[in-house]
Amino acid sequence: MDLISELKWRGMVFDYMPGTEEQLKKESTSVYLGIDPTADSLHVGHLAAVMLLKHFQMAGHKPILLVGGATGMIGDPSGKSAERNLLDLATIRHNQDKIKEQLSQLLNFSGPCAAEMTNNYDWMSPMSFLEFIRDIGKHITVNYMLAKDSVKKRLEYGLSFTEFTYQLVQGFDFYHLYTTKNCKIQIGGADQWGNITTGTELIRRKCGGVAFALTCPLITKSDGGKFGKTEQGNIWLDPEYTSPYKFYQFWLNVSDDDAKKYIRVFTLLDHDKIESLSAEHDAAPNLRALQKELAKQITILIHSQNGLKSAMEASEILFGQGTLESLKALDEKTFLQVFEGVPTFEVSFDQLKNGIPLADLLCTNSQVFPSKSELRRMIQQGGLNINKQKITDTDLTITASDLMNDKYLLVQKGKKIYFLIKAK
Repeated sequence: MDLISELKWRGMVFDYMPGTEEQLKKESTSVYLGIDPTADSLHVGHLAAVMLLKHFQMAGHKPILLVGGATGMIGDPSGKSAERNLLDLATIRHNQDKIKEQLSQLLNFSGPCAAEMTNNYDWMSPMSFLEFIRDIGKHITVNYMLAKDSVKKRLEYGLSFTEFTYQLVQGFDFYHLYTTKNCKIQIGGADQWGNITTGTELIRRKCGGVAFALTCPLITKSDGGKFGKTEQGNIWLDPEYTSPYKFYQFWLNVSDDDAKKYIRVFTLLDHDKIESLSAEHDAAPNLRALQKELAKQITILIHSQNGLKSAMEASEILFGQGTLESLKALDEKTFLQVFEGVPTFEVSFDQLKNGIPLADLLCTNSQVFPSKSELRRMIQQGGLNINKQKITDTDLTITASDLMNDKYLLVQKGKKIYFLIKAK
């Protein structure tokens, strides 16, 4: 398949301007994607457009990633009902460096068709307001700007002049990249169509050039919920914000309908492999073949094989046959995420130094068992584990040396009931 056909099959094309397909077939073309620098990490909501850009690079086109240093100081009204907080330059530069580090996992910044990162602050900051309205503003009419959906939707809430000018600034970005880097295509989410086409119009009016726009659908969940959002907030690409384990679990737990859609957008698996996986999944949905492969592929893309390994080991601890060694290998943050929501009891560290009889610890200091007789019964049936080690002695004494990270005991009743005891 040619690139556009491939992207359409994957469900990654929402709209594109006439001539885009011919341009891509004619020559290697620079393609740019604007990235919001309001945080020092991307989240999974950014991934569809970045994966789109990756397909362009794999097809022999050059990716340009434009970090909106200048536009980040303004705020884009697209899809928003309120004005954003504005950023200072130092924060934007920091965020740019961190974002490039993450994108290096997905795009090649060296070799043929090397990706390039730019910041529109570098060409916007030297320009005065008078220069901007004289050289850029006069080419785009107010009527043209008011007709954009992103503007019309905000008018009822109130739209500052600062945000109203956003599409001019983004349009100038496209013009600048067109004239300095021969960039002829801008891509983005479907909500960016108005801003992107302002750029193509500016290029046409200011220098008689021809440029193109292509947008991808805004990814949603089949139940209508917002993609990439959980009760705890965004799913980030930075492991400091979202551990590889939690990232892996996010994809593993998507619905069947969403898995069929996401595996086309967020992995590089080919048509035959995805069709085969879909057939396998339909034959035995309970085995969740699509979700497992989706979680595996995207975790490798973002966190490497080592990230996948640690995520799967953490998952095995909770859902499988994890060992004391694999439990000890978890850092504290991942450990707490794995057992998030598990009933937790506190016990004095000084008491543990002197040793606490098992029955007192689990029946008196905590409410793991309602009675000592039930505790004895569970031990006799082989159903009690502490730190993934089976307990066989009802007269056992637990000491501080049994703690993981000098702080935790993981108590397991049966196969799936867990408790945490935390030393203070």
